[in-house]
Amino acid sequence: MTKITPNLLIEAYKVGAFPMANNYDDPKIEFFNPDPRGIIPLETFHIPRSLRKLIKKGIFKVTYNAAFSSILEGCSQVSRNRPTTWINHEIKTLYKQLFDLGYCHSIEIWCEENIVGGLYGVSIGGAFFGESMFSLKPNASKIALVHLVASLKQEGFVLLDSQFTNKHLAQFGAIDISRENYKKRLRFAINLEARFPARSPELNYVLEPEHFKTQTS
Repeated sequence: MTKITPNLLIEAYKVGAFPMANNYDDPKIEFFNPDPRGIIPLETFHIPRSLRKLIKKGIFKVTYNAAFSSILEGCSQVSRNRPTTWINHEIKTLYKQLFDLGYCHSIEIWCEENIVGGLYGVSIGGAFFGESMFSLKPNASKIALVHLVASLKQEGFVLLDSQFTNKHLAQFGAIDISRENYKKRLRFAINLEARFPARSPELNYVLEPEHFKTQTS
């Protein structure tokens, strides 16, 4: 059996594959390359009105790459709404290594001194591969997603891979595309020069895109 290494993971992402375990207790990792493939088009990203209002209130603090291990642990926890998880011990070890190498990133949502949600994913060139998110308070992961998209648009990313689509992501504009279409977009994206920032983005990229274009034109 081929040993999975961080370098092997990066090469897998570059050809459209990503790893998952069947559950938390299963040590075996399998690679998937679904058809159709879920993406969130950055140019048509949609924010529900109620979430837009909540973000503008500034109730939650948002950080980047400040507590990656905590976000990884939060995403791997089972709950009433998530009775099982595909993130096993081996996956956590590998993604911590990817974080140390600069490929993996997290966004943390804080309420006072506590992390209440967030997400993590992998960036290669101008592609960001969303891996998992969680919320301990309503809308926390949604706020992380909005910050993610703002950051990606600000830094010149062109592809946000969600792997699959679901009702939660559909409200933001997630769509299914064919594997062939995905791989075409992927080949273009990974050859771009873009870096995921460890800084707050200009949220007008997604909150008030038309206003932002006017201000910067």
